[in-house]
Amino acid sequence: MARCTFIILLMLLACARALAVGCAPHGVQVQVLGSGGPIADDARASSGYLLWVDGRARVLVDVGGGSFLRFGEAGARIEDLDLIALTHLHADHAADLPTLVKSGYFSDRTRPLSLSGPAAGADFPGLADFLSALFGAEHGAFRYLSGALDGSAGLFRLQAIELATDKSRPQRLASVDGLKIDAIGVSHGPVPALAYRITVRGLRFVFGGDQNGRDPAFWRMAKSANLLVMGLPIPEDADPVARRLHATPSLIAAGAAGAGVRQLLLSHLMARSLSGLPQHLALIQHSYPGLVRVAQDLGCYAGQ
Repeated sequence: MARCTFIILLMLLACARALAVGCAPHGVQVQVLGSGGPIADDARASSGYLLWVDGRARVLVDVGGGSFLRFGEAGARIEDLDLIALTHLHADHAADLPTLVKSGYFSDRTRPLSLSGPAAGADFPGLADFLSALFGAEHGAFRYLSGALDGSAGLFRLQAIELATDKSRPQRLASVDGLKIDAIGVSHGPVPALAYRITVRGLRFVFGGDQNGRDPAFWRMAKSANLLVMGLPIPEDADPVARRLHATPSLIAAGAAGAGVRQLLLSHLMARSLSGLPQHLALIQHSYPGLVRVAQDLGCYAGQ
């Protein structure tokens, strides 16, 4: 009986490994963990993206609801990450951080893990206060994981990098083992928000995060990007409140065309934008001459 149980466990483990959907073992690719939004109406996980380099997941951009599951399905290892980069602190971009941290207890990782995010603004805390509210030893919501702040109790330490949301020019966040990472503030209504550019092997991958597309310095940072990930959660005729938060299809097309972006990956999709997706794509392709792709969860996309 014990032998049969062991064999069944081995078979289940083999099946789980077969289900892992990682990117190619060589080269540089972006894998989408979550291409959806904050409403459970799109059959997608919320925002999350992995940058793979030669079969290793090096950077995780955002960790929204459901991305923790996709992280495992992708076959990614928390030991390989050099950075978690949060664009902003909305739940659909940051809610799965505690679960990912908890999983680190069961990993072999001991070195600190850098975690970047925006400084405080409006009703939002800065990254340091956000982490304290989650993991603080005395009052944190997940205080049993307080080792994430100091590397104790079997957890690796999160090394917080709180960034000003300056919209005038990019700031160099890190340069580590072949990766150059820059961040710039972007306009997402009253929410402090960042976009990121990762340069590796001469390729530029830009993650626009949530933004309304009206910041010229962001588009300068995206110049000649090999791959630009932009959210498409609203239609062209969205109301003024939605336009203050997010870019319309025409603004995305104009910005990407003006920046000479080589490939545009549309993500952060919601039911309200998916329902008119053919029309949105036609509008974008009318003004933007590059390759346009629609993100799918666990899809892998190489720079062009």
